Amino acid sequence: MTAQKLSQTPLGRILVVEDDPEIAKLEKYFLEANNFEVVIEPDGLKGAELALNEQFSLILLDLNLPGKSGMTICNEIRGKLDIPILIVTARMEDIDKVHGLGVGADDYITKPFSHTELVARVKSHIARYARLTKNTNQSKASEELYSGNLRIDYNAYRVYLDDTEITLTTKEFELLYYLVINKGNVLSKEQIYDKIWGEGTYGELDAVKVYINRLREKIEKRPSKPERIQTVWGAGYRFIG
Repeated sequence: MTAQKLSQTPLGRILVVEDDPEIAKLEKYFLEANNFEVVIEPDGLKGAELALNEQFSLILLDLNLPGKSGMTICNEIRGKLDIPILIVTARMEDIDKVHGLGVGADDYITKPFSHTELVARVKSHIARYARLTKNTNQSKASEELYSGNLRIDYNAYRVYLDDTEITLTTKEFELLYYLVINKGNVLSKEQIYDKIWGEGTYGELDAVKVYINRLREKIEKRPSKPERIQTVWGAGYRFIG
């Protein structure tokens, strides 16, 4: 089964790290049929090496891989790459999904999946990443937000705590920015999910909690007793100074 080659410029280059040849072949077929360039690697060690040494728009990452697990790969490359990472898993337990998001994945997709779901998720994440990062290449007046000892440089996508830069993924940055510009207001999980992941995208609200916890680990003095990102039980979250 070979996808029809298209003459127009590819929409993006996708790395598929998947050791099941049938699933990898289907992913490649569906994505190439929608004008993506696809590279397949069945081995975890080689997949991590490819991710770090070549240019990709998005990574589809299986959990159970020979050589190195998908969780380990995601954790290792997230600190060096900011492109979207989608974990692909046959495990239905929520703990695996949340764990995947906790090590830096942007989303997950469960097997078996439809070709429309796969392509929609890939397109959504690539488009969203492009929108979030294009401001760094535009020459316009700097937009900075201040909240106590926290400084957010929106155009440069950088965050400083006591003048020391802290490293955030694109989604962490977007979430923090959204919380700060709505300082004092309670935002529901649904509001946050629609804003950060996009209305109509697939996924679960558990992702919001995971990303809130990741932000707390980076900006709170005591993440277990957060003062800045407060939980409003039964309602959502509120950013305070």
